[in-house]
Amino acid sequence: MAPNDHETEGSSPPPAIVAVARVLDGIAWLCMLVAGIALVVIIATFGWLVWGRYVLNDTPTWVEQLSLLLIIYITCLGAAVGVRRHTHLSIDFVREGMPAVPRAIMRFLSDVVVIAFGILMGWQGYELMLTNADRVLPMLGVTATWRAVPLFICGVLMVAFAAFDVVERNFKR
Repeated sequence: MAPNDHETEGSSPPPAIVAVARVLDGIAWLCMLVAGIALVVIIATFGWLVWGRYVLNDTPTWVEQLSLLLIIYITCLGAAVGVRRHTHLSIDFVREGMPAVPRAIMRFLSDVVVIAFGILMGWQGYELMLTNADRVLPMLGVTATWRAVPLFICGVLMVAFAAFDVVERNFKR
């Protein structure tokens, strides 16, 4: 939701909508916090990799696997937050140049596509979680399920964020 969207319309949304928006904004903030911490961990572990390789002459082999795992979390959490904050790359000048009715239809269709993609991502992420439970990631000693968890989380969050956008937009009229 863009700042001051409700003020420009002249009406305030119901308290339940405001409360849900705050919860979703908190979830988005938490996702960015986790992604930020993961990025710091990647940087620190690569520092350890360089130190181990060139100073200790003992390369820590687990750094690459950990980095691959953390990149998946950073990407998926960031993608979900992008849906909430409307920061994904888009070319919206065509939509915004349309009259009100086609613009509303295009926004709705866009949300439906994001919801459908989120459902598919969440479902397939869940399937991957189940099918990889018995595989172990090399060097880390954790199950490969941890690679699929962010796909599931991202899909669920994308559905929640986009569906709330549809509901919230109906209260802005």
